[in-house]
Amino acid sequence: MNILEQIKQHKIVAVIRHADEQNIVPILNALAAGGVFAVEITAETPNVQRIIEVAVKEGPDDMIIGAGTVLDPETARTVIMAGAQFIVSPTLNVETLKLTNRYHIETIPGVLTPTEIQTAYENGANMVKIFPADTFGPGYIKNIRGPLPHVEAMVTGGINLDNMNEYLANGSAAVGIGSNLVNAKALTNEEAYTELTERAKAFVLRKES
Repeated sequence: MNILEQIKQHKIVAVIRHADEQNIVPILNALAAGGVFAVEITAETPNVQRIIEVAVKEGPDDMIIGAGTVLDPETARTVIMAGAQFIVSPTLNVETLKLTNRYHIETIPGVLTPTEIQTAYENGANMVKIFPADTFGPGYIKNIRGPLPHVEAMVTGGINLDNMNEYLANGSAAVGIGSNLVNAKALTNEEAYTELTERAKAFVLRKES
C-alpha cells in the first residue's frame, strides 16, 4: 500500500507544530496509542530536519511521517533527505512538485480554486490540500469534487470533532488536524500526553461512527 492509500485509510493526519527533539517521540507515541498513525511535522519548526530524523528513527513503526508547510523545493529536498515520507504545502509551487516527483515522494499542495486543483494534478499531485477549508465549508468540497473527481482532497483549517465527518461525507479523503488535536507547547507533563491520547481516540472514534 502506497503512502497516499495509507493516508486515505487512516483519514486523519495530525499537524504537529513547535515540536522539538525531546518531545517528538512522546507525541508520536501518544498519538499512536490513540489510533492516529499519520502526521506532518511543519517545516517552519526550528531544526526540523533533525526532528524528522528522530521521528523516523525512534517513533512508532507504523507511523507515517511527513513534512508540512513546505514552501519551496529547497525545503522539500531537506526534509526528504531527513526521511519525510510525504510533503504537504499550504500553497501550490510547481517547482516543488517537480522535485518531489523526481524523488517519488507524494506531495499534497495547498489549493483552493478549481484552476489550482487542476494545475496541481497536471504537475503530478494525486491529492490536494483544500486550505483554509473552514472559510468555505464542507459544501465547497462536494461542489469541486463534482467536476474534478480525479483529484483526491484533504482538508485543513478549522477541522474539529464537530465538523470532521461532514467534510469526509462531502468528498474529503482525509483531514489535517492541527491545534484541535496536538498543541506541542502545552505538553509539559504526563497528564498532558494522556489527554493527547484521549483526544486522538475521540477523533478516531468519531470518524468511524
